[in-house]
Amino acid sequence: MPQNAEAERIAESNARTKNWKRWGPYLSERGWGTVREDYSADGSAWDYFPHDHARSRAYRWNEDGLGGICDKHQNICFAIALWNGKDPILKERLFGLTGPEGNHGEDVKELYYYLDSTPTHSYMKFLYKYPQAEYPYVRLIEENKRRNKLEREFELLDTGIFDDDRYFDVFVEYAKADVDDISIRMTIANRGPEAAPINVLPTVWFRNRWTWDASEPGRIIRTAGDGVLQIECDGLDTHRLFCEGAPELLFTGNETNTERIFGTPNAKHFVKDGINDYIVGGNASAVDPSGTGTKAAANYFLTIPAGESAEIRLRLSTTAFSRDDVGTAVGKTDLQRSFDDFDQVFAERIAEADEFYAPLAPADISDDARNVQRQAFAGMLWSKQYYHYVVQEWLDGDPAMPKPPESRWEGRNHTWLELYNADVISMPDAWEYPWYAAWDLAFHCIPLALIDTEFAKGQLILLLREWYMHPSGQIPAYEWSFSDVNPPVHAWAALRVFRIDRKNTGKGDIKFLARVFQKLLINFTWWVNRKDEGGLNIFEGGFLGLDNIGVFDRSRPIPTGGRLAQSDGTSWMAMYCLNMLAIAIELAAVDNTYEDVASKFFEHFIYIAHAMNTLGRDGISLWDDDDGFYYDVMALSGEPSRPLKVRSMVGLIPLFAVSTIEPAVLDALPDFKNRLYWFIENRPDLTANVSCMKTPGEGERRLLSVAWRERLELVLKVMLDENEFLSPNGLRALSRFHKDHPFVLDVAGVESRVDYEPAESTSGLFGGNSNWRGPVWFPLNYLMIESLQKFHWYFGDDLKVECPTGSGNLMNLWDVSQELSRRLSRLFLRDGNGRRPVFGGVEKLQSDPHFSDYILFFEYFHGDDGAGLGANHQTGWTGLVAKLLQQSGE
Repeated sequence: MPQNAEAERIAESNARTKNWKRWGPYLSERGWGTVREDYSADGSAWDYFPHDHARSRAYRWNEDGLGGICDKHQNICFAIALWNGKDPILKERLFGLTGPEGNHGEDVKELYYYLDSTPTHSYMKFLYKYPQAEYPYVRLIEENKRRNKLEREFELLDTGIFDDDRYFDVFVEYAKADVDDISIRMTIANRGPEAAPINVLPTVWFRNRWTWDASEPGRIIRTAGDGVLQIECDGLDTHRLFCEGAPELLFTGNETNTERIFGTPNAKHFVKDGINDYIVGGNASAVDPSGTGTKAAANYFLTIPAGESAEIRLRLSTTAFSRDDVGTAVGKTDLQRSFDDFDQVFAERIAEADEFYAPLAPADISDDARNVQRQAFAGMLWSKQYYHYVVQEWLDGDPAMPKPPESRWEGRNHTWLELYNADVISMPDAWEYPWYAAWDLAFHCIPLALIDTEFAKGQLILLLREWYMHPSGQIPAYEWSFSDVNPPVHAWAALRVFRIDRKNTGKGDIKFLARVFQKLLINFTWWVNRKDEGGLNIFEGGFLGLDNIGVFDRSRPIPTGGRLAQSDGTSWMAMYCLNMLAIAIELAAVDNTYEDVASKFFEHFIYIAHAMNTLGRDGISLWDDDDGFYYDVMALSGEPSRPLKVRSMVGLIPLFAVSTIEPAVLDALPDFKNRLYWFIENRPDLTANVSCMKTPGEGERRLLSVAWRERLELVLKVMLDENEFLSPNGLRALSRFHKDHPFVLDVAGVESRVDYEPAESTSGLFGGNSNWRGPVWFPLNYLMIESLQKFHWYFGDDLKVECPTGSGNLMNLWDVSQELSRRLSRLFLRDGNGRRPVFGGVEKLQSDPHFSDYILFFEYFHGDDGAGLGANHQTGWTGLVAKLLQQSGE
């Protein structure tokens, strides 16, 4: 990576000479409604701690806020609060519907954007769009409750609250002058036709760590002169928040208002919602007149003329600006001195951010594409969150709190007593998924590696540490159920990050790869022992992240009894073998003892590929000769096995199990080469129906693949058919064939079916708003692009296919991969009419200049028109578009 100011800060952070990442966007967008905060008897997380409690109730595990930051241990938090003079509560956090409230599951109902961030968070920019009319909390709940799953979600724009542009654009920017010296700029623009009032309340508070054991806080915020808050915390240097303009300073305690929530007297008079009650309710006694507390805000009351903006400047710093060596004029107050270099700091950090990101975009792409890539990186970085969850403590309860019900010891996550999480982690979505998800995180690490390789490597190692990984070897899935099974993509991600790092630096981090490999050996063994029930190399992973793609919930026993042999589960394991083989080969280059384990993974791959492609002794074959496609198979005791002929991603995932080996690599590993050729020559019963190295391809390289050429071509014919999988914006998760030909299965007299659903799910099979029955999903599309490139690396121009099928247009597989990459990237780019598919038919997003260049990176996309669906800030895996734009242009 080219050296510049931001790259130097990253290097200093990695070397631990300066902790540039001590402060960042680690404050969650949602702390309420999470598993961590759920102390109910029945595990009803959404109901136990709803949004209505959040302003009044202290969190046990994490804090949340609006456009906020905190230190990496979340001792001190900073965020903004807003009031338009009409809302029933301060806008201190984002509002959304819970899973039971939404007609398609949980869904944030706000308009906000992550516009910029550098990896060290030396510069950050956030935008929140705040209506000037009363926020329609009740209407959003009631209208979505009224709608069924066949109707689309009712969104904030649908309420008409943004009509006539009666809203504020609230921009929040951060620029670091030093590790603990952060300039904060808020720009509030009135987009409406008339002057409008607004209270802006920059707020600072301590995470409540004292209530749970009845200790004293050991921290205090106090007045340190007009416009200055002094923040004292045990174990930390004293910080001061300088607030230009001498606003009114308000103080309260970050304590639960038990009177409001539980109907019991408050232990302390000044509670969490005291500032809310002072501003909204006019209750002067709700804030502490002594000028002290554990939560404080600076109250700026502004009236902003139509079309104009106001600016608020603050500085959060440990710097003593009263010293003589700061080069400021004599006679200034500390408050005045703190803003002397304010504009200069912002100008420098913005310029440095531009310099840092410039090389990551190809020179020939448009400014529009550069903007999309920059915001994708911003979303990745803003989604880094402090995540705190200690299962043993959560189950036991806290000394000063009521004992949790005994039912918890048989409920969610009760077998994960070793899990002790208190780290900054990359989250899928800071509101909808404010917790890590193992397979999401693997995809996050690819674009993150382009800008902060050490962070990406650290994330992959973190989930394999003994306080994350289960003693059995299972990697925790996500907090709703750590025991759920996600696709095993950790090895793939580690290998990709290793190679990105080697390309950027010229030297691969073998130590990182070895650390990951050793732990993944344990995880691989867990898969083999737990998910291959019959010992036949046919796997039953269950859920595997693909939610409701099947005819029934694959996480549960199938209604007919028997077992479900999964094409995707088995393919993921074949891919896992090849990834581990590739890592072993990389490690064997510096330590030949790894040749033995490389042979093991080669042989295991052959066993799995053979099982997938042939009729086994259990009567199961995942390949269907009639359709030229891979399917899940239902195996019933005493009855013939039955393929579940759903043309879905489970039939494309076998193509992910592909790898090539260079002849020079084989020659450099003689023991591995000898054992490999012995196996090929002596076990033709296993290798006859597998692409397994026999025929040299381009450059004499060798191929390992579940699908040999004939089957590859048959699958690609279906995949590249625009009436099946290939949409204008990527591969659908379910073939469009099922629009007119639904799959129907009679199970014990009950009809179950799979229809093509290009948008939100009409089935509540798995819950939530996730839907794999037709939309386009970025992560699997990205893996397919990589797989096509690997096949091309072997076949070259010797293999060309029609793309699209039936078009007569022949392409080699590299060109097919590029076409797929372009289709995915076009989701976010303006077309010839200036419209972005991601925004669908929402005219304001498409054409309003104050909306149209702010990008939302959705969870998935409409299978026919590309409109964004699901979680609208899941920049996590959808942020892969930054990598696509970096490697192939538009």
